[in-house]
Amino acid sequence: MATLELSTAISIRTPKGAFRNEPFLDFGQEDTARAMREALARVADQLGAEYDLVIAGRRIRTAEKIRSLNPANPAQVVGVHQKAGAEHAEIAMQAAQDAYRSWRIAPAEERASLLLRAAELLRARKLDFCAWLTYEVGKNWGEADADVGETIDFLEFYAREALRLAAATTPIQYPGERNELLYIPLGVGAVIPPWNFPLAIMAGMTAAAVVTGNTVILKPSSDSPTIAARFFNLLEEAGMPPGVVNFCPGSGATFGNAIVEHPKTRFIAFTGSKEVGLDIHARAAQNKPGQIWIKRTILEMGGKDSILVEADCDLQSAVTGVLQSAFGFSGQKCSACSRAIVDDQIYDIFVDRLRERAKQLQVGDPAKNAAMGPVVNQAAHQSMLRYIEIGKQEGRLVAGGNAVESQENGYYIEPTIFCDVAPNARLAQEEIFGPVLAVIRSNNFEHAMEIANSTEYGLTGSIYSQSREKLAVGRRDFHVGNLYFNRKCTGAMVGAHPFGGFNMSGTDSKAGGPDYLYLFTQAKSVAERLS
Repeated sequence: MATLELSTAISIRTPKGAFRNEPFLDFGQEDTARAMREALARVADQLGAEYDLVIAGRRIRTAEKIRSLNPANPAQVVGVHQKAGAEHAEIAMQAAQDAYRSWRIAPAEERASLLLRAAELLRARKLDFCAWLTYEVGKNWGEADADVGETIDFLEFYAREALRLAAATTPIQYPGERNELLYIPLGVGAVIPPWNFPLAIMAGMTAAAVVTGNTVILKPSSDSPTIAARFFNLLEEAGMPPGVVNFCPGSGATFGNAIVEHPKTRFIAFTGSKEVGLDIHARAAQNKPGQIWIKRTILEMGGKDSILVEADCDLQSAVTGVLQSAFGFSGQKCSACSRAIVDDQIYDIFVDRLRERAKQLQVGDPAKNAAMGPVVNQAAHQSMLRYIEIGKQEGRLVAGGNAVESQENGYYIEPTIFCDVAPNARLAQEEIFGPVLAVIRSNNFEHAMEIANSTEYGLTGSIYSQSREKLAVGRRDFHVGNLYFNRKCTGAMVGAHPFGGFNMSGTDSKAGGPDYLYLFTQAKSVAERLS
């Protein structure tokens, strides 16, 4: 049985102490910077390797391939991957179902131990995984470290949460009965992660599903399959039984849709665009012959996030927060600030200071730790340039607006700021997912709140103000899943900032929070009459 295979592979681990977030690395320390450069050199020697599909522990190769490219140097192949097609969907489903029979009854301690062992291995190889993130999706050192750190946090946090869930009891014991509340797994699920947090989100969704007793068909993004492959290998090393996670890169239109629509798929955990998320939701809602449940969708989608800058704010802090939120990882975060809503009284000085700070941002090779690296691929690069042209019609360009040429033909875009943008403009309403910021003038706080809530999204937001009254109104009326006061609107920390949004931003799943594992379980009430 799979449970015995796990038990003999590793000793059972229990969490050590209360959960604590993984500390960030300080690359200003020369020893740390030197170690990162060494990791980049080690990983560079491994670029271009070929990776297999892995279904029930069996390695499979296909005629069609997925080639993952370095967005800073598109001629450089990061990894070559097999391309799962619709014909692999049934094989993967059968493997996951077979593994589920024993994995679902594995003790919670064994499943949690798998995550803790994986966290231990990942912590020991943190810089190597940072280097993979740099090469495959263009993260600079700090962004890569945050991604790896968040992954460790998810593994540690969900291991503890799974043990808490296993010890759950009913609110009362009814007289004359023994009452239990059991959180049991759902079954086989599809995990479909994005490329922008290709380690943390991919691993977080996978770990949450697995630690609660489910089995998984993992279809990583075609822009970041190598990082997923490296993490999958790490899970195997940690003692994961065959078939618990099945590694299947492939096309969303063929393999992805086949898994979503399969009658034996019990849930789909997805992070990505609104369009794809809604399509998955619609496909999952269609009952198929032989399907005996309503499929559960756990969807994290887009954002059009705002930072409100009030006249009574700390101006320097607000400029820094907007800058970091808008241009960290080249704006390629669903939580990124894409709209700065600035009070009329300080509008001009704010724009001036933001423009000067943006001009100081270095755009270049993330392997050399430039402040801003490339966007992820050629399609994203072209999309950014199209939005910049739209912005020139809808606002006043005050910074950036151009592609940045590089010797390696990387996909670079200047940090771009448009001011005097109307609240209903395309630049103020559509998710751009790149380093393009719209600055909007507000007449007063009420007007600013009205603008902030005027989109179809509701993911993150921030208010810079010293007024307790304004912050209280924002706490009540700013309709986002993650709201911050006097700090940037990116950088949610596991445990402290459970993450997920409202409206078209998804199902408010609250990843990294105390409710997240419930989404991968169903509650079973058991009552026994005592004699």
